[in-house]
Parts: sequence; structure tokens; C-alpha cells
Amino acid sequence: MYPVVLLIGRLPHVIGNVAEELSHLPIEWLGAHDHPEVVRQLETEPRIDCVIISGGLDDKIRGDLIGIIATLRPDLCIHIKDRASGPEGLVPFVERVVGQELLARPLPIAV
Repeated sequence: MYPVVLLIGRLPHVIGNVAEELSHLPIEWLGAHDHPEVVRQLETEPRIDCVIISGGLDDKIRGDLIGIIATLRPDLCIHIKDRASGPEGLVPFVERVVGQELLARPLPIAV
């Protein structure tokens, strides 16, 4: 099973374009763009390994989402993209996070 990453930002760019551009990675991508969708994803998908929030959302919304995620799933790492790199910086940011956080993990030993 692939690790699951929840991408939060403005759809369809976040889940559509990012997931498409990074489809070569062994990751299952989920997307959300507002509070209800984030809650739904967190409550229905227990396999989420980490959350990445894009830089395109308002600071108040990003802060609120961090609080929701931390409350519902305190086990998750939350990664927040900067604004300075712009929308074109999202794919490299996501690729770096996934590469360092999820794909660099040692594989479990089969018993």
C-alpha cells in the first residue's frame, strides 16, 4: 500500500495538477479545499500519513485548518508551503516533503 498524502489548497490545481505531475511517485493523493472537506478526509481516511497545505490559502484559513488537523489527527505532520515561491513552487515543495518524510522511510521487514 502506498503512503497517503492530503493536499489542501485551491482545487483543481492542488490535487489535479500536483497529483498528475507527481504520478510517478508511489503515493496516494487526496485533496481538500475547505474546512468540511478537510474534516471529511481526516475522518474517513485513517491511512493519511501527512498533510501539505499550499501557500494560496488565506492565513486565517490556514491557521484554522492547522487547528482542525491537530485536533482531529494529532499524529499527523503538517507541512505549510511558503508564498514566496508562488504556485509554480508547489510541485517541488510537495516532492521534497514526500521524498524526505515518506519515501525515505525504511521498508517494513516482512515476517
